[in-house]
Amino acid sequence: MTVQVFVYGTLKPGEINYQLLCQDTVLASHRAIARGHLYYLPPLGYPGMTAEAGWVEGALLVFADETIFERLDPLEDYQAGREATENEYNRKIIDIFHPDQTPFTQAWAYFMSPAKIKFYQGIFLPAGIWHGENY
Repeated sequence: MTVQVFVYGTLKPGEINYQLLCQDTVLASHRAIARGHLYYLPPLGYPGMTAEAGWVEGALLVFADETIFERLDPLEDYQAGREATENEYNRKIIDIFHPDQTPFTQAWAYFMSPAKIKFYQGIFLPAGIWHGENY
């Protein structure tokens, strides 16, 4: 059974971690949006997404199976059995939409808590888009 993951930062096609971790295993990629707020994290150089009202632009990546999480979870510092506050990001299933805001599907996504966003001095990106170092 395929696995779908919504990505909005370094895992998007064209970004560094897509090339390193996804490019050789992705079956399909679609432009997509999800509900949330996006923040640039200056000390880290990449974004974090929170579960808030708003839109985040990214990509829906389709993989053959759940083994992709053996690559993605360590990158996102996520461990399923660990307390949510100990994870850098937490992974959950969310609704995904086409760019015109019509419903698309459901997929996994990595979220950062508002407390961690604040800790990393997150800069709100009102357009919901992150492009490499030029956020």
